[in-house]
Amino acid sequence: MTVISPLAASDRSEWERLWADYLVFYRSELPESVTDDVFARLVAGDGLHGAIARDDAGRAVGFVHWLFHPSTWSTRGYCYLEDLFVAPGERGAGLGAALIAHVGDAARSAGAEKVYWLTEESNETARRLYDRVATRTGFIHYELAD
Repeated sequence: MTVISPLAASDRSEWERLWADYLVFYRSELPESVTDDVFARLVAGDGLHGAIARDDAGRAVGFVHWLFHPSTWSTRGYCYLEDLFVAPGERGAGLGAALIAHVGDAARSAGAEKVYWLTEESNETARRLYDRVATRTGFIHYELAD
């Protein structure tokens, strides 16, 4: 049975291995200082929240990160699911859905009105999951360059 629990300082090495795989998946690189800062904030619960999933043998096989923020469209605020990753060998067994549900539970407990997230259009595997557990809103994501 998979167990999902809040990230703890003792999870660093296993989380970092998964984080590195996540960055490779998205063809991204981050300075070590960013990784250090992100993990510290996730463990502290300092605006960011994180959970790690472990398999029956206790190996870390996935993680999820989220944050809460106010909204101009709600008095209760929203929950943004920023990062979700399941190790390739563990995909398709319901772990992604369980991690999303974990964030949903945290959002309900915090009184957030909704949970939302983004993914790449080409991420077909994840989109099949997302289409089962959530509603596609039709919004298109834009960013300003630095």
